[in-house]
Amino acid sequence: MEMKYQSQVMQLIKKPWVLGLFLMLGSVAQAAALPTFDAEYTAYRYGKKLGYALLSVENLEKDTYRMEYHSKVSLFFLSDKRTEISDFTYVDNKIVPQNYRFSRTGTGSNKSIKVVFDASKDKIFIDKEPAIDWQDQFDNQLYRLDLQQKLAQGQKEFNYHVINYRGQQRDYHLKVMGTEQLTLPYGMLEGIKVEIVRHNSTRETFAWFSPQLNYQLVRLQQFKDDKEQGDIQLKTFTATQ
Repeated sequence: MEMKYQSQVMQLIKKPWVLGLFLMLGSVAQAAALPTFDAEYTAYRYGKKLGYALLSVENLEKDTYRMEYHSKVSLFFLSDKRTEISDFTYVDNKIVPQNYRFSRTGTGSNKSIKVVFDASKDKIFIDKEPAIDWQDQFDNQLYRLDLQQKLAQGQKEFNYHVINYRGQQRDYHLKVMGTEQLTLPYGMLEGIKVEIVRHNSTRETFAWFSPQLNYQLVRLQQFKDDKEQGDIQLKTFTATQ
């Protein structure tokens, strides 16, 4: 009886329309593999609210995604407004950058750059500068998204080649420092604390990712010359897929 049932199932699967349905379902499952979300953060400095930050990942079409970051902070007569947009593909659990845009306005000099990752030429184009070889570099945002996946796999140390928001090539070494219980505007969350080590820099950056929210970034704190530059903490989070 069981063999007869299995034979019937196999005959059914061989039908073109059924096979097509299975393939379509497989494609949908693959497209849904990268979680999309909207998150809002409160920005602090030494415990004082300075502004906000917004972070999101959306599925544009099929395997193409966009990650956006917007922040606005102000202190007395000083202001800083930033936008980072990363377009990328996600195939076979791999994040591949396409282009990155950064803009900053406010007190002091305004700045903007555009970085194009050209897979057909294995080159990276940064504004109008001469092209450089693309050797697995991520942009200033996507290495953190890749890090989330590796944390979910249990990895503890990471190395990334990054094109930062200034258009400079940088090598980052990241390592897990442990877990902490965090009290955030969002509420209580467990966070995996990661240190981002920048070689030849006086900046120290610490990031916390929560297993409870699919290893989402829930806090980011930065120091320069032992002085806090900023501390963003998760306020709201909505999974959109």
